[in-house]
Amino acid sequence: MTQPVTKVLVIGYVWPEPRSSAASGHVMQILETFLQQGWDITFSSPAGPGEHKADLSALGIREVSIELNNSSFDVFISELAPDIVLFDQFMMEEQFGWRVEKHCPEALRVLETSDLQSLRHARHQRLKDRLKANSDQDDFSELFAPALREEFELMADTDLAKREIAALYRCDLNLMISEVEIDLLVEQFGLPRQLLHWCPLMIDLPGAPPAAFTDRAHFVSIGNFRHAPNWDAVLWMKSIVWPLIRQQLPQAQLHIYGAYTPPKATALHNAAQGFHVMNWAEDALQVMSAARVCLAPLRFGAGIKGKLVDAMLCGTPSVTTPIGAEGMHAGQPWPGAVALSATELANQAVRLYQDETQWQASQLAANTLLGERYQRAVHGQALIEKLRDCQLNLPTLRANNFIGSMLRHHAHKSTQYMAQWIEAKNRNTSPT
Repeated sequence: MTQPVTKVLVIGYVWPEPRSSAASGHVMQILETFLQQGWDITFSSPAGPGEHKADLSALGIREVSIELNNSSFDVFISELAPDIVLFDQFMMEEQFGWRVEKHCPEALRVLETSDLQSLRHARHQRLKDRLKANSDQDDFSELFAPALREEFELMADTDLAKREIAALYRCDLNLMISEVEIDLLVEQFGLPRQLLHWCPLMIDLPGAPPAAFTDRAHFVSIGNFRHAPNWDAVLWMKSIVWPLIRQQLPQAQLHIYGAYTPPKATALHNAAQGFHVMNWAEDALQVMSAARVCLAPLRFGAGIKGKLVDAMLCGTPSVTTPIGAEGMHAGQPWPGAVALSATELANQAVRLYQDETQWQASQLAANTLLGERYQRAVHGQALIEKLRDCQLNLPTLRANNFIGSMLRHHAHKSTQYMAQWIEAKNRNTSPT
């Protein structure tokens, strides 16, 4: 007997732009994994299309625009009757979770987190506090290696953490990109480990050998300028890190690429200093493959970093901080260098740029790391198996998650009434 095709509804905070952000790239990897199973996929979002939106329809994925606080979604999801609903970012679970539960109670509810936003925001605040308290712009080692308990204490009283972690509890399964974040949630926040599934960036190993040391030039940095950690890294490079590199390599150039380049970023461009703000890269892998060293001096952030996986794919050694490398190499040698200060970042970057032997060793480390931790075939299969297991055992899974049931009861009622009030208000104030 032919098995019915699994129907998946994805509710996205934005439409995917895989060439603009790693988060969108991860969503596309998940969608491609579903397509390989022959699943029927509908992607919906209340957002407008961005400048670099992926053409999902060309892949056979149905695209549907939806509205916030509008009962038209109830009709839409009732007619679609999905087997799995994937919320892309916890805000979408807040907005639509109660409607999904009401109209498709048997659908498996999955949250794709990309990173823990509450962790990223808490770390950003810690950086701001550090900059106010200490004018030293070189050594940030105290920010880079906190114990999980310190991270918990930093997050626990924030509204964002309470909202985000409540959404994790309300879902049947949560896709986590970082093992560090899984440990934080389980060991400090007390989430059941069975609610969390490790799903890192999923890539196919490169077939052709990467460009050689002598065929490359310049430093490169890539990142969406709308993402606060990337913008902070650009500012730190401009003011501190890059001048230290130029002291040792007076002719060096840094090429910075990023989607949605704001005027404040363009204003930093200075060819005389070798600091080139290049706007958006049409092909990030091509740009990365031409560079000799990738710079990613991140002072805060969460999740794992797509730009650093891209660097590995291109055989480009990277120089980053413990924040950049977090959750990415599990104790394996880093394919480049990890540094705690601007001085060390600059020294390591210069060393890799000049030392072909060390550069080649870093390139080999990248190949090893990709093969051990990021293969699409491995993680794609594990994701499908986990989803099927959750579907088969859904009643037991939900019975064992009383906290999630309790949170859905209270939070969804309040969200439902607020949404209905907003819809009624909009109806009464709309022109006739």
